[in-house]
Amino acid sequence: MRSETAPAIRLEDYQPPAYRIEQVQLTVALGPTATRVTAKLHVVRQAETAAGTSLVLDGDELTLTGIALDGKDLSADAYICTPERLEVLTPPAGPLELTIETELDPDANTKLMGLYRSSGTYCTQCEAEGFRRITYFLDRPDVLAVYTTRLEASKADCPVLLANGNLSETGDIPGTDRHFAIWHDPHPKPAYLFALVAGDLARVPDHFVTASGHKVELNIYVEHGKETLCDWAMDSLKRSMRWDEEVFGREYDLDVFNIVAVSDFNMGAMENKGLNIFNDKYVLADPDTATDQDYANIEAVIAHEYFHNWTGNRITCRDWFQLCLKEGLTVFRDQEFSSDMRSRPVKRIADVRLLKSHQFPEDAGPLAHSVRPRTYHEINNFYTATVYEKGAEVVRMLKTLLGDEAFRDGLDLYFNRHDGEATTIEAFLACFEEASGTELDQFALWYEQAGTPIVTVDTAFDEARKSLTITLSQEIPPVAGQKSSSPAVIPLRFGLIGPNGEDMSPEKQAGAQVSGDVLVLDKAKQKVTFDNIASKPVLSLLRGFSAPVRLNQKLSSDELAFLAAQDNDPFNRWQAVQTLAMQDLVRLACKARGKERAEPCADVVDVFGTVLSAPSLDDAFRAQALTLPSEADIAQEIGKNVDPDAIHAARETLRASVCACYAGALSHLVGATSSGPYSPDADAAGKRSLANRALHYLAAKRSDATNDMVWDRFSNADNMTDRLAALMILVHDNLPRKQEAVDAYLERHRSSSLAMDKWFMAQATAPGDETLETVRQLMKHPLYEAGNPNRVRALLQSFATGNPTQFARPDGAGFELVAESVLAIDKRNPQVASRLLTSFRSWRALDPQRSALAESALLRVSSCEELSRDSRDIVDRTLQ
Repeated sequence: MRSETAPAIRLEDYQPPAYRIEQVQLTVALGPTATRVTAKLHVVRQAETAAGTSLVLDGDELTLTGIALDGKDLSADAYICTPERLEVLTPPAGPLELTIETELDPDANTKLMGLYRSSGTYCTQCEAEGFRRITYFLDRPDVLAVYTTRLEASKADCPVLLANGNLSETGDIPGTDRHFAIWHDPHPKPAYLFALVAGDLARVPDHFVTASGHKVELNIYVEHGKETLCDWAMDSLKRSMRWDEEVFGREYDLDVFNIVAVSDFNMGAMENKGLNIFNDKYVLADPDTATDQDYANIEAVIAHEYFHNWTGNRITCRDWFQLCLKEGLTVFRDQEFSSDMRSRPVKRIADVRLLKSHQFPEDAGPLAHSVRPRTYHEINNFYTATVYEKGAEVVRMLKTLLGDEAFRDGLDLYFNRHDGEATTIEAFLACFEEASGTELDQFALWYEQAGTPIVTVDTAFDEARKSLTITLSQEIPPVAGQKSSSPAVIPLRFGLIGPNGEDMSPEKQAGAQVSGDVLVLDKAKQKVTFDNIASKPVLSLLRGFSAPVRLNQKLSSDELAFLAAQDNDPFNRWQAVQTLAMQDLVRLACKARGKERAEPCADVVDVFGTVLSAPSLDDAFRAQALTLPSEADIAQEIGKNVDPDAIHAARETLRASVCACYAGALSHLVGATSSGPYSPDADAAGKRSLANRALHYLAAKRSDATNDMVWDRFSNADNMTDRLAALMILVHDNLPRKQEAVDAYLERHRSSSLAMDKWFMAQATAPGDETLETVRQLMKHPLYEAGNPNRVRALLQSFATGNPTQFARPDGAGFELVAESVLAIDKRNPQVASRLLTSFRSWRALDPQRSALAESALLRVSSCEELSRDSRDIVDRTLQ
C-alpha cells in the first residue's frame, strides 16, 4: 500500500488533556541493544474529565514489557497496547501511580529521535515527539511534570551519566560492573525537554556567579581529545548568561548547566532543561578548523539555547501551533545578543540576508504557512524559517511599535505572569497590551497570515507648497492555502534625506500615523503629507528593515547611488547597493537567456567603487556591501520562467566588470588583512571578510598573477577562514591548481570531521557541469557517512540548495540525484530526508523544461509505497 499523509492536526480542535502527569520517576538501565526503561507516572484526572474515562498515552515503535497500576500488574483485559498507543481502560477516579516498562534498542535507532547510541554515546532528542519513543506518555507540551531520573550503565563504557536538573546521588550497583546516577529537576517541564546522555566523555569545567550571588557549575562534555576546542563555546555561554541578566533580568535557576556535543544530531542544538545537547559544529572551534562564521554561529547558538531557559523552558508553548512563541522570541533574543557582541548593522544585514534567502521563498511557494500555522500533518516539518526567522521579525516589529520601555514592561509581565506555564500567542500579546495600553488585535494578523506583504510607495513633491506626499499601499499575493488576506500593521522606519546628505525634520500635516521616525501602515492604502520641506528629499524607507516586507519603491539610479553614498542608516545604505546590483543582474540575466551579450551598467559598477573607496566604513559592512545578490535571490526577484544558467552568467559578468575597473583597489584590500595571532573578534573577522571578498573579485581576472594570489592565500593561510575562502575560489572557478588544493586540504584535515564537512561542501557547490559526477563519487568516498546528518547536509543539501545551475540542470540529472537520495535516506532518517526534499520548493518558478523534470523527480518520490510521514507531508504539499 502507498503510504498516506498523516491526518491533519488543527488548532481549532485543541482540547486540554483529560489527565495530567504531575511527577515522573524514570529508571533507565542502558544497554546498546537492550535498554530497559521503567517509568513511574503520578497521574491525576482533570476535574472536568468524567470518571472512568480511558487514559490514552502516546507511543512510537515501542515494546511494552510490563504495566502496573498502583503497584499491581494490570490484567490483559484492562488495557489495549500497540507500538503507537497505550490505553488504560476505566482507571480509578483518584490519583494513580502507573508503572510502565519498555525495552529499546538504541543501536538500531537510526532516526536519531528518542534514545539512540552514536559512537558509543547514548543520547536523546525528544522535541517534538521523541519522548514517546522512550516510554508511553502524554507526549504533548501542555503536560508539565517534575522529573527524577535514575540512569544505570556499565561504568567502563559510560563513566559519565547525565540527565536534567541537579545531580542528587551517584554510586556503584553492588555485584555488577555498573553504576548509577540520580538527577532531579525541580522545575515542571514537558516531555520534549527531557534528556539523558551517557558515555565516555571528557569534561571541560567552569563556573558562573549570577547577579544574586548563586554559583552555577558549568560543564561542556566532548569526545576525548577535543577539550581545547571548547574555549569559545564556554566563553560564549558565560557572556550570554551575563547579558540575559543585564538586558532582560533573567537569572539561571539550577546548580549546574551542562552542554554535551555530539556528532550525530538531527538539529543544531536542543535546549533540554539544564542539559543542552548540541550538534558538535556549534561547540567545537579552533582557528585551524573553524571559520569566522563558525565562531559567530557558535556564539549565537550557545546563546539561543541558553536563552530558551526562560523563553521555552520556564514558559513553554501550550501546543505545537504556538511553536513560534518560544522559537521566534528566542531567535529575536539571540539576534540582539549577537548585535551587542558584534557590529549591530552588520548583524542586521546578515539576518535579513538569511530571511530573504530562506523565508521569503518559503512564503512564496507551496510550503508557505503562517507564523502560527492552524493545521499540520507532521510537526517536524514546521521547524522552519517562517517560525524562527519571521517569528523573530514579528517580535522586533512589536518592539518598534511599542518602544523599548513598553516592550520591556510587557516582556517582564509575560515572565512574571506565565512562569511555569504552557501558554499561547494570545496570552503573550495580552501582556504587551496591558503594559502599553495599545490594542494589538490587528497586529496579531502577523501570526495568522502567510505570505510576504508587498508595500508599494509613491512620492510627490509639491515645489510651490514645499510639501511631500507619500502614498503607501500593501497587499499579500495569494499563497498556498490562502487566497485572500487583510491589511497588516507595518511599522516603516524612514528618513527624508536632503541634498546635503542630512536627515530633514519636516512637519507632518496629515495622513497615516507617524511616531518619531516610524510611519505605521495599517490600511490597504494610506497617504501622509509632510510640510516645511525646503527642497525635494530622497525617501529612505524601511530603515533597519523594520518589517519583513517586499518594498516596491520607484527610485532612480541616481537616487539609489545617493542613498548608497549618503544614507545614515547603514542597512538602507547596504540595501541601495543591493537594489542597484539586483536591477542590473535581472537585466543581464534576461539578456543571457536570449543569448545576447550585454555589459553591466556603468553606474552599477561605480557604486561598488564607492564602497571600495570608503575606508571610514566598517570592514565587515564593506564586505557585505560588496557581496552580490545570490543566484537564489536573483531567481526569486525574476519570479517565473527562471533559467539558473543565465543568472549565473549575469552574476559572473558583473563580477568580472568590477574586477576590471577596480583591480588596484581590490589588490590593496587583499593585502590588508590583520597581522598577529588569529582572533575571532568582529574587527579581525571583518578585515578577513573584506580581503577574501576582494580576492573573489580579483580571481575573475583569471591571470597567472591572480591565480597565484589565490593559491598563495590557500597554501599560506594560518586559519580556516582564509584557507576555505581560497579553496572555494580555486574549486568554483576551476583554477589550474584546483585538484592540488582539494588533495592538500584532504591530507591536512582528514581527521577533523567538521573541517571535512567543508571539503565536501566546497566541491558540491561548484557550478561546473562535472559537479554532478563529483558528488556521486563523493558519496562513495570513505569519509562520507550516510548516517551522519552533518555529512549529508554538507554534500547533498549543499548541492541541492547552494548550486542552482547543477541541481536544476536542463537534463534533470540533478533533480534525479536528490530524489534518489531522499528515498535512500528516508528509510533510516525521515527528518533529514524531508529537509532535503524542501530543496524542490521553488520548482514551479523554473522554466518549463526544468520544472517538468523537477515535477517528474517529485512524482518519483511521491510514488514510493513506504515513504515516511515526514517526507510524505513535504512531497504532497510541494506538488499540490
